[in-house]
Amino acid sequence: MAESDRILVERRADAVLVTLNAPERRNAIDRQMVDGLHRVLDQFWADESVAALVLTGAGDQAFAAGADIAQLRERTSRDALQAINSTIFQRLEEFPAPVIAAVRGYALGGGCELAIACDLRVLGSSAKLGQPEVKLGIIPAAGGTYRLPRLVGLGRARELIYTGRMVDADEALRIGLANLVVPDAEVVDRALALAAEIAKNGRLAVRGAKRALNALSRPGQENALAFESSVQAVLFDSDDKQARMDAFLSKQKKS
Repeated sequence: MAESDRILVERRADAVLVTLNAPERRNAIDRQMVDGLHRVLDQFWADESVAALVLTGAGDQAFAAGADIAQLRERTSRDALQAINSTIFQRLEEFPAPVIAAVRGYALGGGCELAIACDLRVLGSSAKLGQPEVKLGIIPAAGGTYRLPRLVGLGRARELIYTGRMVDADEALRIGLANLVVPDAEVVDRALALAAEIAKNGRLAVRGAKRALNALSRPGQENALAFESSVQAVLFDSDDKQARMDAFLSKQKKS
C-alpha cells in the first residue's frame, strides 16, 4: 500500500516499512513529507498488531539529506516557533511501537535528527551522519541538541554540533550513534529482521518498555524543545542565516 508518492508504506508481516521517496532530492524533508509522515503515524498509532516501524530512504544516496534548504531559507521566526520538524520527530519518538531507522548514505541535519528520534539505527557502510546546521547560520532545532547528547554524551555532541562535521558508519557505531553496521544492500533486510526479533516478544511488554525508557530518559525535554525553538526563531530572522543559505543554494545550482 502507498500513502503517497512522497511516502511509501508497505506492511511486512508484523512490521510496517515506511520509505521517504524523493531520491532525486536526496529525500530532503519538506513540508509535504512531514505531512505524509503525520498521516502514516495516525494510521498505525492504535494498531497493536504492529511490532515495529522501519523507516528508510529511497535510493542509495541518502536516508534523508536534511531539510529542504529552499523551504528552510523562507522560514521565519514564526515558523521556528511552530516546531514543524520537531513535532513530527517527537511523534516518532512517542510512537507506541519501536521505530527502527535503516540508513544508507547521508543522514544530515534534519535527516540525522530524524534518525536519532528513532529507537534503533541500522546503518549501511556508506552512511554518513551529522548536524551541519551551524554552517547555515542556524542550530539543529528539531531535537538534535537534546537527543544527540543522550546517545553520544554531552562532550561528543558539543563537538559534532559546534563543528558540523560528519561521522561515518564505523565512527557512528563506536560512539553510540548506531546499533548495527551492515553492507548497504542488507540495511533494510537487517532492520526488518530486527523488527521480527522484537515481534517474538510480548507486544504490550515491548510497548510498555518503550514508554518507561522514554519517561526515564527525557527529563526536561519539553522545556528543551521550547528553548531550542526559541533560539532557532532568532536565527531564522538573522542576516547571517540568509547569506549562508543563499550561498548554499547558489553553490547547489552550479554543481
